[in-house]
Order: sequence, then structure tokens, then C-alpha cells
Amino acid sequence: MISFTANEAKTQFGEMIAKAQREPVSITKNGKPSVVVMSVADYNAIEELKLQNLREKLARSIAQFEAGKVFDGEEVFDEIMKDL
Repeated sequence: MISFTANEAKTQFGEMIAKAQREPVSITKNGKPSVVVMSVADYNAIEELKLQNLREKLARSIAQFEAGKVFDGEEVFDEIMKDL
């Protein structure tokens, strides 16, 4: 991934945008990654993958519910907390 400092991104905005059309660009501030700039197409693809993942999880949850695999939330969290 290409990286620009915040100052470079400001002074070379056009170049940064052009590069972001080809691949995500990391912007650092004070030497640490701060944000990523990417094309709208890449952003939309990521959002679609997130939505597909959510739909798959919902479908699995519905199937488990219909199969009678239902758990009480408090019991589940109590079991998890025992290990902490």
C-alpha cells in the first residue's frame, strides 16, 4: 500500500487521488497510520462483502433458531465470563 504523510497528501492531493484510484493509499499523521483513501469502487466492494457476511450470519442464525438451537443470553455470557 502506498503511504503519504498528511502534509504530502495535502500538498500532492491530485497525485494521491490518482494513486487511490488504482490502490488504497495510507495517510499517516505524526508517523502513525491515520486513514486510508480508496476508490469508490473499492469502498463499495468492501461494503457489499460486509453486507453479504451479515446476510450469511443472519441466515445461519435463523436456521439454528428453526432447528431449536436457542440459548439464553445470560447463560452464554455467564459461561464466557467464567474463563476470564
